[in-house]
Amino acid sequence: MLLKLLYNRGSLHNLPEGKGVAFSIKNRLDTVRLTGLQRVKLGEVVVPASHIQLDLGGGEVRAGASVAADGQAIELPVGRTITFVLDTPPLAEGMHQLQAQFSTDAFGELSVEVEDAIVSHDGRVRIPRSDEDDYAEAAIQARQRFAEQFTQQEYTHLKHYSFDPHALKGNCEHFMGVAQVPVGLAGPLHVNGEHAQGEFLIPMATTEGTLVASYNRGMQVLNLCGGVKCTVIGDAMQRAPVFVFDDARGARDFGRWVAESLEQIRPEAESTSRVAKLQYIDTYLSNKFAYLRFNFSTGDAAGQNMVGRATFAACSWILEHYKGAPIRHFYLESNFATDKKASQINVMRTRGKRVVAEAVIRRDVLQQRMRVTPEQLAYHGQVSNVGAFLSGANNNGAHSANGITALFIATGQDVANVSESSAGVLYSEVTKEGDLYINITIPSLIVATHGGGTGLATQNECLRMLGCVGQGTVYKFAEIVAGVVLAGELSLGAAISSSDWVSSHEQYGRNR
Repeated sequence: MLLKLLYNRGSLHNLPEGKGVAFSIKNRLDTVRLTGLQRVKLGEVVVPASHIQLDLGGGEVRAGASVAADGQAIELPVGRTITFVLDTPPLAEGMHQLQAQFSTDAFGELSVEVEDAIVSHDGRVRIPRSDEDDYAEAAIQARQRFAEQFTQQEYTHLKHYSFDPHALKGNCEHFMGVAQVPVGLAGPLHVNGEHAQGEFLIPMATTEGTLVASYNRGMQVLNLCGGVKCTVIGDAMQRAPVFVFDDARGARDFGRWVAESLEQIRPEAESTSRVAKLQYIDTYLSNKFAYLRFNFSTGDAAGQNMVGRATFAACSWILEHYKGAPIRHFYLESNFATDKKASQINVMRTRGKRVVAEAVIRRDVLQQRMRVTPEQLAYHGQVSNVGAFLSGANNNGAHSANGITALFIATGQDVANVSESSAGVLYSEVTKEGDLYINITIPSLIVATHGGGTGLATQNECLRMLGCVGQGTVYKFAEIVAGVVLAGELSLGAAISSSDWVSSHEQYGRNR
């Protein structure tokens, strides 16, 4: 089951001018050394190692027969791809059985058996790319010309950028230009966190009128009342594989075995990263399926890819060592981690950072600056809770996604994670002194200060503006985001309560 995952499905193809057949494998399991290549079999045709070349990328090619354990092994770290080039006649269109036999130091002799197809090129127009350097100026200009010719349009602003495109490797494919999103400044916001302490100027990337102004208004009110208190109370990133059995008892017994084997599974998962740490595994049983929810801490990275690799290593060990009822199918992700989707399990169990922002807003400040009383705002919150309940929303606040999205775009976060991160639990009450206590819990805030888009040019500058560059800054960033969200909830909630909402948009938010 796992060996089939080595093969890059769809990679089988005939080389130009009848120069052979090629396919590729990618190491998705564990770091190994390729110590020998025996043969490849295409249907009934056997291709010996002497008729195989191994393209390792970067211009490095090895003869298949030269691979040996005694100093001639090939390092095969996780993620590396090797293309097998076979000196054999071209294959006909259609499906073909393929078997590759080779040896590794960690797993001994392996045999990968798959089925793949040879398909004809249909003559469709394709976006230009360069196999040598797809981020070189020539490749980028070729795509720019292609886009203009294909659409019969001229692009002036898309084509202008101020950074080295090579920095985009791993972030954007087929690069041809940039989308310039306006960045407005809000704040400074005074944050009283355990990791974020002091005043922070907030960069917000948005095209929505009144958004920056609204958040700025909320920050001013928070500052007048001593700032916003922020606390990170949870941290976990998930991958949720599923194991399929013949019946429910097989799944139940497997779940018990996983719980008993946690201390053996943990080092297997953590062997893939110096950062990822396996905290615990939740088991959920349904029908004849065992869903395992692996929970990791991931340092300053958001960690979805990191935990995917770690969970795969753990599952490889599980598949090898479980001796109970046969596992009929295994999938690394079952949709139970709910990546890029809002879900109740993430609200209850945490995905990313679980962070709380809270403040006490003095009655006089609220009335003078927001034109509402604490009683009005607290009662409005009760009424809107009913509306959120009836609608089935994942949020009983006003617009947490606005502030989160604006910060995510500015700082290079994975913007699709707004779907989970926008979940919020808002609470308010009138204190015995007659002031307003307001609090929001963000149970699944997925943020990073390392990796992903955080190192790109303007995104890194915005993180530097917040003082969130360098090791150990992700909790600081999470606290700042939570504080910004609370400022927005306070501002928009008061605007709706005082009937200023429409008039503000009329004044600031319409592009006539």
